[in-house]
Amino acid sequence: MPVDVSTRTSIRRPRAEVAAYAMDPDMAPRWYVNIQSVDWRTPRPLQVGSRVAFVACFMGRRLAYTYEIVELVPGSRLTMRTAEGPFPMETTYVFEDAGPGETLMILRNRGMPRGFGLLVAPLMAMAMRRANRKDLARLKQILEMALAT
Repeated sequence: MPVDVSTRTSIRRPRAEVAAYAMDPDMAPRWYVNIQSVDWRTPRPLQVGSRVAFVACFMGRRLAYTYEIVELVPGSRLTMRTAEGPFPMETTYVFEDAGPGETLMILRNRGMPRGFGLLVAPLMAMAMRRANRKDLARLKQILEMALAT
């Protein structure tokens, strides 16, 4: 059973600012609830072919995986993939103008569970949706607080 979760939020900051912050892997532990650490496996800056390792805790399990950047359109779109672990996944960020100084961000995770992941795919989708909502709420809070200062 494939898992495909898409979550969106509107952030009162210009698209270029939202995209620059969200697309920076070093910022991920600040706004992703489950990501604990980031380790660049290729030299900066981020580009197609870059590899970035993450350690996360999800559904009570420690996950270590390396994403490869497969699409990068600065200010608009980022797609990264991993084939590791029980849940090979693709994550995509899309950024669109939502009005003057406002950005719509879409966070999409999709993949095909295998092994243990097959057994918990429906629960995984629900947990991913909940985590994505929290992640985008945190990102919105961080970036909109910058507006207030």
